[in-house]
Amino acid sequence: MPLRTAIVKGLAASVGSFLLFGVVTGLLPNPLYIRMVPRTLFDYTFLVLTSLFAGIYIAQQSIAGRAGDGRLAIGSTIVGFLAFSCPICNVFLLALFSNSMLMTYLDPYRPLLGVVSVLLFTGLLYYRYQQSCESCGSTAESGST
Repeated sequence: MPLRTAIVKGLAASVGSFLLFGVVTGLLPNPLYIRMVPRTLFDYTFLVLTSLFAGIYIAQQSIAGRAGDGRLAIGSTIVGFLAFSCPICNVFLLALFSNSMLMTYLDPYRPLLGVVSVLLFTGLLYYRYQQSCESCGSTAESGST
């Protein structure tokens, strides 16, 4: 796949996930959703990083043309989403846990979840980059001998 197409796909995924997650979590003010927990700098940081890493992953996947580690990318995105989403506004979490339990046990650890998400995405992207470099290097070496 051409590099330009991969970059466009990655950029679209990054901007799309930023807008979707931003609206759904109330970090981007909108009339559809009112956030119950105050917005913090961490929330915006992890929103931007999660969206950026998702876009890079999509672009990298388009260039490499292989799949297989999508579960880790999805898991990293979910953990990132939990890091910047409103814990008491998340219907799925409220169905599983009580409001007070979420504020007591999840809210203090949201920055840690964001760091875990960033580390998982960074590790995944680095691993995929190393794999593509090894395949390029082995092809170049075998062609030159």
